[in-house]
Amino acid sequence: MAAQRTQTLVLIGHGMVGHRLLEALAERGALADPAVPGGPGWQVTVLAEEDVPAYDRVHLSSVFTGTDPNQLGLSTPEFLSGHGIDLRLGDPAEHIDPAARTVTTTSGAVVPYDALVLATGSYPFVPPIPGADAAGCFTYRTLYDVDALTRYAEQAGTGVVIGGGLLGLEAAGALRTLGLTTHVVEFAPRLMPLQVDDGGAAALRATIESMGVAVHTGVGAAEVETDADGKACLLKLSNGERLPADVVVFSAGVRPRDRLAREAGLAVGDRGGVAVDEHCRTTDPYVYAIGECAQTSDGRVYGLVAPGYQMAEAVADQLAGSGATVFTGADTSTKLKLLGADVASFGDPFADGRDGGPRATEIVFSDGREGVYKKLLLGPEGQLLGGILVGDAEAYGSLKPHAGRRLPGPPEAFLLPAGAAGAEPPGADALPDDAVVCSCHNVTKGAVAAAITEHGLTDLGGVKRCTKAGTGCGGCAGTLQAVLDAAGVERSRGLCEHFPELTRPEIYELVRTEHIRSFTELMERYGSGGTGGSADAGAVRGAGTPGSAGAGCVVCKPVVANVLGTLAPELGLRHVLDGEQAALQDSNDLFLANLQKNGTYSVVPRVPGGEITSEQLIALGEVARDHGLYSKITGGQRIDLFGARKEELPAIWRRLIAAGLESGQAYGKSLRTVKSCVGSRFCRFGQGDSVQLAIDLELRYRGLRAPHKIKGGVSGCLRECAEARGKDIGVIATAGGWNLYVCGNGGTRPRHADLLASDLSAAGLFALIDRFLMYYVRTGERLERTSAWLERLGGGTDGTDKAGGTDEAGRTGGTAAARGLARLREVLIEDSLGICAELEAQMDRHVAAYRDEWQAVLDDPAALARFAPHVAGVEFLEPGRGRAAVLADGTEAALFRNGDGEVYAVGNRDPFSGADVIADGIMGSRDGVPVVASPLHKQEFDLRTGACLDDPSVTLPVLPVPTARP
Repeated sequence: MAAQRTQTLVLIGHGMVGHRLLEALAERGALADPAVPGGPGWQVTVLAEEDVPAYDRVHLSSVFTGTDPNQLGLSTPEFLSGHGIDLRLGDPAEHIDPAARTVTTTSGAVVPYDALVLATGSYPFVPPIPGADAAGCFTYRTLYDVDALTRYAEQAGTGVVIGGGLLGLEAAGALRTLGLTTHVVEFAPRLMPLQVDDGGAAALRATIESMGVAVHTGVGAAEVETDADGKACLLKLSNGERLPADVVVFSAGVRPRDRLAREAGLAVGDRGGVAVDEHCRTTDPYVYAIGECAQTSDGRVYGLVAPGYQMAEAVADQLAGSGATVFTGADTSTKLKLLGADVASFGDPFADGRDGGPRATEIVFSDGREGVYKKLLLGPEGQLLGGILVGDAEAYGSLKPHAGRRLPGPPEAFLLPAGAAGAEPPGADALPDDAVVCSCHNVTKGAVAAAITEHGLTDLGGVKRCTKAGTGCGGCAGTLQAVLDAAGVERSRGLCEHFPELTRPEIYELVRTEHIRSFTELMERYGSGGTGGSADAGAVRGAGTPGSAGAGCVVCKPVVANVLGTLAPELGLRHVLDGEQAALQDSNDLFLANLQKNGTYSVVPRVPGGEITSEQLIALGEVARDHGLYSKITGGQRIDLFGARKEELPAIWRRLIAAGLESGQAYGKSLRTVKSCVGSRFCRFGQGDSVQLAIDLELRYRGLRAPHKIKGGVSGCLRECAEARGKDIGVIATAGGWNLYVCGNGGTRPRHADLLASDLSAAGLFALIDRFLMYYVRTGERLERTSAWLERLGGGTDGTDKAGGTDEAGRTGGTAAARGLARLREVLIEDSLGICAELEAQMDRHVAAYRDEWQAVLDDPAALARFAPHVAGVEFLEPGRGRAAVLADGTEAALFRNGDGEVYAVGNRDPFSGADVIADGIMGSRDGVPVVASPLHKQEFDLRTGACLDDPSVTLPVLPVPTARP
């Protein structure tokens, strides 16, 4: 059906799928050249219902978090004019006359066509219940819906979403972002009934409810009750329960918009949808239908964008003349994040042998504590039929391309947590070339690999630009990176773009041996663009001048801050918040407290060995009462006070210090606690005073900053009540002295510590721990726990000890950890490097220089000023550090000044959490762009445009920069 002369194509609908058709026609050269009147190709007229061009409806919810609607746009005036496309906004089709081949619009315009494509999408289903049309009731499909809901919610307190599917949970996230107490009502017995099973739904529900969203399943909506003004105020459920409901959002499914086709006499499905064949052609050979309005040849109506794009490709092939592409069905795999929970399903997640299909064997991993549920379904020949991933969808990219094939490894390798025995899924090289790695654009692994070779691609951005893979839902990004890795594209060994040739241990050695006292000095001498780095280090320059406070990033700044903190006694530095150091600190170290998800902080005083006086307990209780804090006893034998605002912290510290308490440094990559049992003081089995030793250890090593957090434990006998062998430093009393175990940890990759030395005296024990900690500080990589460090010392490349550590008798095998332990004995006991005395002396200097960090802030007016909730004006901004400010219109802004004096202003609310914390994030640069990293989960935002560099669907509002006071 290729146009040999100019022919007219009418496209009804300009949504995502309709616009993809226009792009596909342009890619095939099938559109008429507006500069050549009468030439071959299609002249397109688009009849759009909305008054804005096509936009990304998949990421519609991002508008609630500050994304400018214009940033969701898919079309440009240049694209439309360059191809002569006549886009008529706000003038939808009203009637089709197939005999005359004309379309009449609501304005009365009559448009003739040679071919017609219906891309009218779907409409939200609103259950026919009383009150459904009351003020405060909304659907959630368009930018208009988002705007209307946002404005109405300003005066609302509680919202209810009817529908617990994909769109319903997105809507619930939107209501929560708008600050409403949120309920979800789902008629089915579980959430997301079309995507996950009972186990997955239970994990998802637990996660959502932990975020304060109430979930009601197995019940329907019966009536929206209104107040005297006719506004929604209550939602009555089918079980008689009534929920407060200032806002009601209907998200109970969609229906195909097929009215035009029905009235034109075209065939439609029994349950709706314009019936089409494998070329997406209707019963009229001149009319096509694509997207959610079509019932495809397999009898289904697809509500996802990826199948709609594939239909658009099939129609484009027909109109361009080849007709090679057909649509007979689609992969409905999906991966998304709903209310902070990862959810993914692929293949047939409910394969059970019914309807003649293969009967499945289920392989399930579930961790209720972490809200993780994973299930794979295998056919009788071992082929992967489908799966469900909730809470941890990291394996989605590896699993989805194998649907319908045998897995290249045991299924457990794809399900178990990282580091668990057998949790080593095969890499991208195990994928066949014809495996589809991007469903949105139907891109295979072979196409990606070919593009990498042909174009010399070196990063994910290049792959996206050349293949379009990863530019849809984004769920395939991990797989694309794996294909890059499998192609031999090497990742930089350096810390980040600002130190591309230096690792953390190398930075530590440079600072130590060359007495470098600031980030600026290090950047100027060894950073990207400096004079002392490698020949390749000058390609990328951060925002601001070389070495300015605006340079660096969320990776290198905290690392250098940590190194300077560790070496402070050697360098003559006083406090981690002195001068420029404050601009390097992550929010926890900046405010010396732990940031929580709502933007408040927790306060954890040190309780050495778990020993505390009654007066100190009373002081803690009074502080918690007076400041309205939640109190909890931690697993490390301390008391945590939650919910403090940052401006309250200094007052809280003063009272705790007056009671004899000090900072517990729960916020830092440093020693946290040394846990103990009661030992020989009270226990009839105790062979050593574990309490006193724990106190002595904690007081000696407090304040020591390291590559990662450090925990200790002391047990008074081999019964191990303090769980010392689950710690980085574990000490157990014996009849002959103390046994020292090292490099254990709990968490996501629990590991027993290894026996380093036995029957030590107290003096010998402290000397060996001094050496161990200082050697770890010198040689550990960024965020490397001692367990991974030990394995790396032994030649492990991925921090995974395949065969475990030692047995109960302390025997070691040929594992990476065993070799690492042997290396530690050589260095720390046999002194093979001749540095043991140096390590001990350095620890002595650290102990002598220790000062409580809370008290240091209270003694420093400049440091105290940072705890004020808002800055008075831009003239008070410190270079490289953000501050919150209230603008003239009452908007709370996050202000940042770079090293050149340029000031940026963006919204202070983190769009992912809803907490007002952006001003407390680290300012830096990424690929030359000035950015701020959210202090909660480290997503980076362009300070010039507000765009999130890690999630294009999310933005911060860019605000006017206030003028400095005269």
